[in-house]
Amino acid sequence: MSEPITNIPIPAILEINKGAIFQIEKILQKHGFQRVAVLFDDFTYEHYQPTVKTSTSQLKLEMIKMPSDLDIQALIAQAFDMEQYDVIVAIGGGSLIDYGKYIAYSRRVPFISFPTSASNDGFASSNCSLIVNNKKTTVPAKVPYGIIVDLDIIQQAPAKFILAGIGDLMSNITALYDWSFEEKNQSVTVNHFAAMLSKKAVNSFIRTPMEDIQQPIFIKELVSSLTMGGIATVISGNSSPISGSEHLISHALDKIAEVPAMHGIQVGIATYIMSNVQNHRAERMHKVFTRTGFFDYVKKAGLQKREFQQAVEYAPQIKPNRYTYLHEQKYRQQALEFIDSDPILQELLQ
Repeated sequence: MSEPITNIPIPAILEINKGAIFQIEKILQKHGFQRVAVLFDDFTYEHYQPTVKTSTSQLKLEMIKMPSDLDIQALIAQAFDMEQYDVIVAIGGGSLIDYGKYIAYSRRVPFISFPTSASNDGFASSNCSLIVNNKKTTVPAKVPYGIIVDLDIIQQAPAKFILAGIGDLMSNITALYDWSFEEKNQSVTVNHFAAMLSKKAVNSFIRTPMEDIQQPIFIKELVSSLTMGGIATVISGNSSPISGSEHLISHALDKIAEVPAMHGIQVGIATYIMSNVQNHRAERMHKVFTRTGFFDYVKKAGLQKREFQQAVEYAPQIKPNRYTYLHEQKYRQQALEFIDSDPILQELLQ
């Protein structure tokens, strides 16, 4: 009996260049798209809608400024109020990308992701984070048909967005260690191709010069590596290649923190904690977070030690069906002790 062939959906368009916003029409025409809905948030409508309008003279374009804070019911209603398009393009931050992804998924049309910051890997993944019954929930969608990234736009975003992307990407290291740990302790099977892609993504990034995180070469490497992480989740069929105990801490913080920080910032600190608990590449983690200025940013971010400790305790309840290091009491205890005693965390957390 022959082995089955695995078919993996991957983006047909991947453009990561300076000035990519001026190439949208050329890219869409090349792929046969004519009727196009372009979604914006308030910020991107003001700053980038005029550019898109003037550089797309031959397409049938509808520019749509999306409301903020839509829940899934409002999003579905909006999706079916819209006309039929060949493709939906979302130009904006993480929430808008998720809106566009889910609208396109609901209407069964291709989706093109045009992120304006590199704060996480959501622009390349097949899931989206939406409000369902007043709670942030991970909802399935489809991997984008295309990803277009304008390095000039990413470069103009505040440094904290790039730092958040660094935190999210570095979590591949601890997530992969958790996945292997889970395979040893539970009846899960690591998809080794997905794991390899996730590992290659973060290792390629680690070798990038880090003197200036707003240099185009650095941003391109960060975005490319985040993209590979997103594709790894499509291959595995779950988030395990890029999300482990460190993400559980961040999700717990979202529920219990008085003022949650950006996802990638929380994940980065949780990754530093868990790399020390796992005793795996902790020194590398320290170097990257020091060289990029991630730790310097966190010093001023007002993160609370007590909330991180509570999040460690709460983490296993976030995904009780998984089995990360934090699902064992002895490792939760190690994490709590590390938060209490590590000299760096004493400077970073209040």
